[in-house]
Amino acid sequence: MNTKLGYVLLAAGKGTRMHSDSPKVLQTVLGKPLLGYVFDALRQVPPNIVWTVIGFGAQEVRSVFSGRDLQFILQEEQLGTGHAVSLAWPEVEASGLSHICVLNGDTPYVPVDEVEALASMCAEEGAAMGMLTLELENPFGYGRVIRSSEGTVLRVVEEKDFDAVEHGGEVHEVNSGVYVFDVGRCSNLLAKIDRDNAQGEFYLTQMISICSEAGLPIVGMPFGNSELLRGINSPMDLVNFEETLRDWIVSSHLHAGVILRNANSIVIGPDVEIEPGAELVGPCEVYGCSRIERGAKIASHCWIKDSILGSCQVKSFSHIEGSRVWAGATVGPFARLRPGSDIGQNARIGNFVEVKNTVLHVGAKAGHLSYLGDSEIGAGANIGAGTITCNYDGVRKHRTEIGAGAFIGSNTALVAPVVVGEGALVGAGSVVTKDVPDGVLCVARARQTNIERKKR
Repeated sequence: MNTKLGYVLLAAGKGTRMHSDSPKVLQTVLGKPLLGYVFDALRQVPPNIVWTVIGFGAQEVRSVFSGRDLQFILQEEQLGTGHAVSLAWPEVEASGLSHICVLNGDTPYVPVDEVEALASMCAEEGAAMGMLTLELENPFGYGRVIRSSEGTVLRVVEEKDFDAVEHGGEVHEVNSGVYVFDVGRCSNLLAKIDRDNAQGEFYLTQMISICSEAGLPIVGMPFGNSELLRGINSPMDLVNFEETLRDWIVSSHLHAGVILRNANSIVIGPDVEIEPGAELVGPCEVYGCSRIERGAKIASHCWIKDSILGSCQVKSFSHIEGSRVWAGATVGPFARLRPGSDIGQNARIGNFVEVKNTVLHVGAKAGHLSYLGDSEIGAGANIGAGTITCNYDGVRKHRTEIGAGAFIGSNTALVAPVVVGEGALVGAGSVVTKDVPDGVLCVARARQTNIERKKR
């Protein structure tokens, strides 16, 4: 039987146990928000049939995902999961969907294939709803699945309301938080959810007992004891999941042909691309949409985010963000490339050099102790130690242009906006406030005067 399936994502909670001022769904795993994993898993689903219910920190959530085509529904007062779904339900009904899947935004893994199979099972068996369940040795913290003697799902009892004696002993089958509802059958039943529980909230899990009492079938599809569907409710849950995912990602790159030395101390984000033949030495961290190409060598203690690295060499203790480093270039040690940096072929950024929104063309070099901001540096130019591009006047940023083959002496201040011509030489210790023509020597400093000291 054909089903038309949409999704409602529950992302309104504060997550008190996380002890954070930010919404729980914005806690990061390998540099990526939990809710971002859910959105990415559903990227093939048309955005007009995915609704995200937000509440605590709603504006922060909107801001983080402002670049995506998303439908948000505001839950101003967080009265539970049942209340959250009821807010989205008018949109669901109007969409013409046959089934809707409800997911928690704090569970990064979305078993799309299993959800679709569950929806098909619900349709085939005429079930009002279905759910994925887990079998856990230690079920503490999870809602327990209560079945009849025939194995039919009757209800789910939340942790705070569960009593092992009352329910005939410990129950190890738990609710994964992944549901599928038949929209037509459940529309009139959703309003029957009440707040008669320890938390005084509208639990979506009550729909199980409501459907059961109405004589409507409920499907419970076991998902084994997988760690992947366990929600993240505490800092320990967060870092345990992160370590599990980190290990899986590192192993995947190793099997693909990437050389990862001291692999246990290497962190690689889920959206990072690394070509076989690249080499990284731990400890190091690579995040965001970074790409590291074949032949690149990244030494230990480096931090890289949203950057593209060709067949270059990055030496220890370097920090690279939002930058491009081309083949043959060297960076570091102790270098910092800030967003907008473009380091050309065979160019060199040495120790304690900071670069921001600057292009270094082929073979240009800045060996040590310099700041290059909002600049364009020509091919083969040499930037002496202690050079500073003074790019900010207190109100606006200004650009510095240094021509091909120019030589900037040590301890020079280039007060932008300023142009140093091709082949020009700027004497050490100069403060350059005017353009320097091609091929000339510029000395912009006071004449040295030696004065006899008075003897005491």
